[in-house]
Amino acid sequence: MATIKPFRGLRPPQSLVEQVASRPYDVLNSIEAREEAEGNEKSLYHIIKPEIDFPVGTDEHDLCVYAKAAENFQNFQDKGWLVQDDKESYYVYAQTMNGKTQYGLVVGAYVPDYMNGVIKKHELTRRDKEEDRMKHVRVNNANIEPVFFAYPDNTLLDNIVARCVTRMPIYDFVAPGDGFGHKFWIIDDQDDIESITAEFAKMPALYIADGHHRSAAAALVGAEKARQNPNHTGKEEYNYFMAVCFPANQLTIIDYNRVVKDLNGLTTNAFIEALERNFILEIKGEEIYKPSGLHNFSLYLEGNWYSLIAKSGTYNDNDPIGVLDVTISSNLILDEILGIKDLRSDKRIDFVGGIRGLGELKKRVDSGEMKMALALYPVSMKQLMDIADTGNIMPPKTTWFEPKLRSGLVIHKLD
Repeated sequence: MATIKPFRGLRPPQSLVEQVASRPYDVLNSIEAREEAEGNEKSLYHIIKPEIDFPVGTDEHDLCVYAKAAENFQNFQDKGWLVQDDKESYYVYAQTMNGKTQYGLVVGAYVPDYMNGVIKKHELTRRDKEEDRMKHVRVNNANIEPVFFAYPDNTLLDNIVARCVTRMPIYDFVAPGDGFGHKFWIIDDQDDIESITAEFAKMPALYIADGHHRSAAAALVGAEKARQNPNHTGKEEYNYFMAVCFPANQLTIIDYNRVVKDLNGLTTNAFIEALERNFILEIKGEEIYKPSGLHNFSLYLEGNWYSLIAKSGTYNDNDPIGVLDVTISSNLILDEILGIKDLRSDKRIDFVGGIRGLGELKKRVDSGEMKMALALYPVSMKQLMDIADTGNIMPPKTTWFEPKLRSGLVIHKLD
């Protein structure tokens, strides 16, 4: 069962939140972070992308860059740009995109729950990325950015959140660039805190939606601190890491699409003929075609869109991984026809989040950068949770969640 706790969040004053808050560290590169933070010394990018404080081209993994993150983090506190709450609290974080709002509870998630599988993952992590975030957590002794969890639907928690959000939010702003709305409330009523803790204690599992590397890094550092502390009791703050937990029924996974540089030496006609072995193919013309359901794919090639429907017998409905469209397309198109064996390392393929729209796929092919594009129907939250529950791992680049959590609204210190 899931263990959580409230914590004393470190937060920007209400008047500074829009200057401090930023996009997550892993959705933009150093150049973009440098541009977004230009002229703003209060931007969280100075902590989560501290290479922007060095000359262009500085290795973001250099030890001096991590040290700069810690220096800047302390500076933010010294100057009052981040102030710690007096009382341990839970928080509500609401995000609005395209008229739809989702409400998450910000909690301290339990490190042993990650280690023993109560916190379930659906993606593999890479050790180099884990180590980067572990260094960042160690040097700051804090979880600067939250991870994104889903939990099974719960009416009592819905009611607590619904009552909380009738009050005036602590933060209420629209982020620049994406236009998404962000609101934030504090839950410091002791009865509500105890009720939230108790309801989570009834849940057999929590699910990582987004932030697998941050989750792994936070948990590994917490476990590391436990081993290094001869007086460890299990109640220390480092036994917990910051997560925003949303009810599964409020979350939507959007498509995560593919673009490929070449046809593996095949002519267009030969490629089409190869596809027709396993797919019912229909040309749709120049107008953008979006997949209409599971096992329907959209292909863009040489100015035309095609509908591909996987033929019966090409997938196993009883295999939770094999039935996924990302598996079907990887096996029958990318591997079998195009010779792309490893989605994580092959330089001939790239991935485009559905938030950019299918027009982005067309643009990258029409420019000559890519030869063809493949759009997939998104997986469902039920599929994700079923796969995590059975201990399986989704193929790479399967899920894309939007909107992304804004960083800097609250930070969790490990002491």
